[in-house]
Amino acid sequence: MTLADYLFLFGGMGLVTYLPRALPLLYLAHKRLPQWFVDWLGMIPVAILSALIAPILLADPATRSLEFGKPELIVAIPTLLFALKTRSLGGTVLVGMLLYWLAGSVM
Repeated sequence: MTLADYLFLFGGMGLVTYLPRALPLLYLAHKRLPQWFVDWLGMIPVAILSALIAPILLADPATRSLEFGKPELIVAIPTLLFALKTRSLGGTVLVGMLLYWLAGSVM
């Protein structure tokens, strides 16, 4: 491939990446959205995070079945309680890492 081909390829990839993000933003920039829609949009980050975390905590990748005794789930529960109690991101990360290390040592 020539330099012009690479530039065309990078430009095309940038355009394909940028347009789906920019067009809705430009279209909705001066419109008033209904409150139910704004509330619904606020739930999307929680849904995405849940979809990413739930398989790690609840599923066994080898058998593709639910497993409630996984160390990840056992560690996640006290870590979540610590996070809700203290609201400290750094503390929560440290507690989670410590508990995960302890679970790996014990189990």
